[in-house]
Amino acid sequence: MTLKVKPQRSLSEPTWVFGYGSLIYKVDFPYLRREVASIRGWKRRFWQGSHDHRGTPESPGRVVTLIPSPGVICRGVAYLVEHRVFEHLDYREKNGYQREPVTITLAAESLQVPGMLYVADQDNPAFLGPATMPQLAQHIAAAHGPSGSNRDYVLQLADALNELGDDDPHVHELALLLAATPCHLR
Repeated sequence: MTLKVKPQRSLSEPTWVFGYGSLIYKVDFPYLRREVASIRGWKRRFWQGSHDHRGTPESPGRVVTLIPSPGVICRGVAYLVEHRVFEHLDYREKNGYQREPVTITLAAESLQVPGMLYVADQDNPAFLGPATMPQLAQHIAAAHGPSGSNRDYVLQLADALNELGDDDPHVHELALLLAATPCHLR
């Protein structure tokens, strides 16, 4: 399969944004197009702290960020948005995330387009880093914030990835562990 590459757009034109976490299922912004998509060289990990959505400053939850991983393909959803939408997205993703340029492959057209994604790298103050899967599950099961339980975030993401036909092993193993987590931690 040969990929077609679309040339770079100016900043005043609509821009593609790649969603790999809650942007897949919690779409609270206007968009012109929505496409199943992927990016190369990144993998999801629940290594970012959430002090503002799925936890609190005193007890942060854990949400996904992307970790560089050569050769790995991360599936998600791309949205074509007007530039004004970034004001909302920048606020939504404020807890350690930064916009990064990325090449996005739109699945339906096998077309590569320039776009943006939000990544929280290990140098941001909310980065929690790696933990074992049981430790992640226990932490997430106990966390809750203004946007709801951290457990629901993981389960909604797992369901959304299933709908995309993506079996992300990190997300799905964590979802299985959370389903088996004792009720008193929820």
